[in-house]
Amino acid sequence: MATANHNLSNYDKSTIPNAKDFRFGIVVSEWNTEVTEGLYNGALEALLDCGATQDHITRWNVPGSYELIYGSKKMLQQNVDVVIAIGCVIQGETKHFDFVCQGVTQGIKDLNILYDKPTIFCVLTDNTMQQSLERSGGKHGNKGTEAAITAIKMVALNQK
Repeated sequence: MATANHNLSNYDKSTIPNAKDFRFGIVVSEWNTEVTEGLYNGALEALLDCGATQDHITRWNVPGSYELIYGSKKMLQQNVDVVIAIGCVIQGETKHFDFVCQGVTQGIKDLNILYDKPTIFCVLTDNTMQQSLERSGGKHGNKGTEAAITAIKMVALNQK
């Protein structure tokens, strides 16, 4: 569990495989753009820091988090080694939050079973916008950074 003022996105670059030959797909939800752009920027910076090249990173946008499933599926059919699905769902007054979160989680899990390429879950499911901002470049770091490091490690695992 995150504690106040603890940044969870620090990584030891010496423990991360060099990503220069890996091809990344990033699918980004346009809903809650302030958060998803922060997550994307964190992911992009970490990928580049770990050796990825801009021409090996493909970004597609989809309207919302639920559409991440289809967008990721289509991206997996491209020349990529891994897909990072970036989204943000914030609790509202209806059960819509529960259905979207459950659907996206199960859908991305299904992609990991169906394809021999990993899909990385980078979807914030917070109670408030403030919580999401704190996890997309705020005081709790950037889950996009963490997703990028996970993507690199999973490509390396898949190539073993």
